[in-house]
Amino acid sequence: MTKHITEILPPQENFLHTPSSRLLLSATIAVAITYFLIVILLFHKGNSVLFYLLIAGEVFHLWQIITYSYTVWNTEYFPPFDPKLTPGVDVFITVAGEPVDIVEETAQAALNMSYPNFKVYLLNDGLVAKKDNWKDIKILAKKLGITCITRSKPGGAKAGNINHALKKTRNPFIAVFDADQVPYPDFLEKMMGYFGEEKMGFAQSPQYYKNFQTNEITRGAWEQQELFFGPLCKGKNRLNATFMCGTNMVIRRKTLLEAGGMYEDNIAEDFLTSLFIHQRGWKSVYVPEVLAEGLAPEDFQSYYKQQYRWARGSLEVIFKHNPLFIRGLSFSQRMQYLASASYYLSGLVIVMNALLPIIFFFTGLIPITMSSMGLAVIFLPYIALILLSLRATSNFAYSFRAIAFSMSSFGLQIQAMFSVLLNIKTAFSVTSKNDLQETSYTWPRRIYCI
Repeated sequence: MTKHITEILPPQENFLHTPSSRLLLSATIAVAITYFLIVILLFHKGNSVLFYLLIAGEVFHLWQIITYSYTVWNTEYFPPFDPKLTPGVDVFITVAGEPVDIVEETAQAALNMSYPNFKVYLLNDGLVAKKDNWKDIKILAKKLGITCITRSKPGGAKAGNINHALKKTRNPFIAVFDADQVPYPDFLEKMMGYFGEEKMGFAQSPQYYKNFQTNEITRGAWEQQELFFGPLCKGKNRLNATFMCGTNMVIRRKTLLEAGGMYEDNIAEDFLTSLFIHQRGWKSVYVPEVLAEGLAPEDFQSYYKQQYRWARGSLEVIFKHNPLFIRGLSFSQRMQYLASASYYLSGLVIVMNALLPIIFFFTGLIPITMSSMGLAVIFLPYIALILLSLRATSNFAYSFRAIAFSMSSFGLQIQAMFSVLLNIKTAFSVTSKNDLQETSYTWPRRIYCI
């Protein structure tokens, strides 16, 4: 049965913490390389153009397999934690037209955090975003007794909203929550202890969807997240390559100011800002414990907008801020940023592979000549080991539904790629938040990422 992070798994039950995981990953890499070499060297080449398109796709797949295996090879590293550390924190809740009741739940939860030294702010971007309820957010802030910072000059979307608030606040640390991300009472207690290390720049916790069982879209969106916020983010800890995910994070003010604030010229401002922070020698940590609950997109339009925003922002890193050419990053950091961003090139490879049989049907042209049995002998073990590795290293939380969602996003990924290459401007749009109150299930108050 599929295991979600709502289950607290003892270390001995976590597949990634066993020798078998590294054996499986090693076997997967070996079979993938063998498959690649057989396709290149042993099969007869057909049409040259189609052959090299096929090889380009296989190089991309091999890159994904190797970088994924390297990332999740060891997920047990964590920096020191000092539970006595209690520096001042400014808590930013970014708002841009979200329903007032959702914002109120998040703000009230933030006020109820058990940490001894913090101040909550509503960063109200509703006025510049031309949202009808921007005045209601000011009324809400007054009702709750918290400060509302409302911008009158637009620019930079969410990043600009945060940068504007930086100038009006002064605590040495900043916690950031999206309007729908409701923090647990001990959020800051579980995060701040990692900042005892002077070079610790930011800490990130998972973005958990409390409504993931609402429908097939929320389930698919969350199951995609499980792989990322499970083994991938945990593996990035040992490589000092965790990046910010826009919410449920704490940043050292000095770090953010040194990096020039949140980067405003990219709709995935958190990803690129993380790169600039790492470039300057700061460290990061991923805390694999769900400390806030948010909302997944509940319809395809909202899901599409969310995925497109991530794809567009990530691909800009490759084509405009390629980590291979940025000084100050370690080799592992370069590879991690490139691996994460290049995931959104998958759509192009999917289309290339899908076109090959169509081209053969209409023209008879083929990339390679081989027997069906010969191809099956090498391809079936290859694909089976890849799927097994993905499932096993996520403690069987990553599902075939998540794979289907990833593959079916090829259209938006290609659109995002061309928008970057052609420098087509894309407006930042907030993912629709619809908390369905009629759902009857309840949620545990402590969850761990496996």
